[in-house]
Amino acid sequence: MTTVLALNVGSSSLKFGVYDVSAIGSQTLFAGAEEMVGDAEDAVARIAAALTANGVPRPDAIGHRIVHGGPALRHHARIDAAVRQQLEVAKAFAPLHVPKALALVDAAEVSFADTPHVACLDTAFHARMPDVARTLPLPGELRALGIERYGFHGLSCESIIRRLGSETPRRLVIAHLGYGASVTAVEHGRSVDTSMGLTPTGGVIMSTRCGDLDPGVFAYVVREHGYTAAQLESLVDMRSGMLGISGVSGDMRALHNDAASESVTSADSRLAIAMFCYSVRKQIGAMMVVLGGLDLLVFTGGIGEHDAFVRLTISEGLTALGVRDVASVVRVMRAKEEEEIAWQSWHVVS
Repeated sequence: MTTVLALNVGSSSLKFGVYDVSAIGSQTLFAGAEEMVGDAEDAVARIAAALTANGVPRPDAIGHRIVHGGPALRHHARIDAAVRQQLEVAKAFAPLHVPKALALVDAAEVSFADTPHVACLDTAFHARMPDVARTLPLPGELRALGIERYGFHGLSCESIIRRLGSETPRRLVIAHLGYGASVTAVEHGRSVDTSMGLTPTGGVIMSTRCGDLDPGVFAYVVREHGYTAAQLESLVDMRSGMLGISGVSGDMRALHNDAASESVTSADSRLAIAMFCYSVRKQIGAMMVVLGGLDLLVFTGGIGEHDAFVRLTISEGLTALGVRDVASVVRVMRAKEEEEIAWQSWHVVS
């Protein structure tokens, strides 16, 4: 058995868990979440104190969720000087996520200096996508810079497949729906296409991210309204999506409440919910075409797991794609990303 501390840093919180992991399974020893108040050193110190106070053994390894590995790092790897440098390059591809994760790595390496640290990449699951899905229609000099479809939510997808085990069907679609959202086509356990692209901004409409957008919009706002790169990033990552449509919130729960009210924004909130479901349904349909059909659709992530209305609205369109009994092909599974981080870290260090 190997005791692994899994660290999963998000936009405002840090989920963590300690697991005893072996080749046959894992056992949760302790789990929790920390609000990202203060710096990474404070967060790691609070976690270390919580482990001590609860009698949790010191970890044999620490796994870090890293959203983007960049063009050179395609698989989960033990963090050494070379891997750390590759992750520095990856900052440019996911500036909202990777810098925060690396700050946590640095802090954890100080508090747990003699412990191996592992980079668990959300992009790793998609590393073997076929060229027809991976390649973006851009000139060769840009593609040579690593501009391609990477795909994300890979740890969530790996967790789903590992738990399905021998029940994993040939044609599987995973809809990870949360603050960030993506849809992935999986054939024989392998990612063959996914909705997100170079960054976690593309694909379906999300809470505050625009998803796929006519690139002419960017040229227009730069040319006619003087947008800078920083303003563009803020626009597509923080001010668009369901928040931009509704003008109220990017939180699906808040949108449901507003949509049911008699507020002046209720129509916009209903539109935001409808557009989100419509966007996801279109991607599921596209992935079904990629796979040549559908054996199982898994909903996961905060919205996917807990919002029955959204699942029903999305699934209603499946009958038009030849699915006779929708209930028989739809399954809800919890996204166990921390457990998957522990599992993949054990695999690397062992």
